[in-house]
Amino acid sequence: MTSPEGPAPDRTAGLEQLREQLSDLALVVARQTRTIERLVDAAKSPPATAAADVPLLVDLFALYTDAATCAVSASEADRPAFELLRAGLERLIVGRGGAVVAPPPGADFDARTMEAVDVRPVTDTAADRTVAEVLRPGLVAGERSVRPAAVVVSRIS
Repeated sequence: MTSPEGPAPDRTAGLEQLREQLSDLALVVARQTRTIERLVDAAKSPPATAAADVPLLVDLFALYTDAATCAVSASEADRPAFELLRAGLERLIVGRGGAVVAPPPGADFDARTMEAVDVRPVTDTAADRTVAEVLRPGLVAGERSVRPAAVVVSRIS
């Protein structure tokens, strides 16, 4: 037991140490808050510099064209399975920053994403320089045409 005449404990040193620890803890919490806010902002808007994974897109596109070819030549019982596979691969391509170029007939010819492999004569001026038929779909990764779609173009004869 301590006697009442003994030295009193130094409470100011303990309070000063507690104040420093609280100050340090406040700095750590503030730093973590800023880091979390940066991560949330980055997740909301991905950087524009993020490029598509072109080799992966090329491989997925090869599988896509194989599935599309199989869907055309498959039996009636197997055709829906190949169509579902093709559609799933197209979703993967789009999700990875690419796009399948398969313009519908009548769409305007775009030399950036299409290659005219044949010309079909027409008399209608509205059909001039439009896609008559898609022979092979193409692939675009971001703004870059990786493989142009092979199309037949309608031209006034």
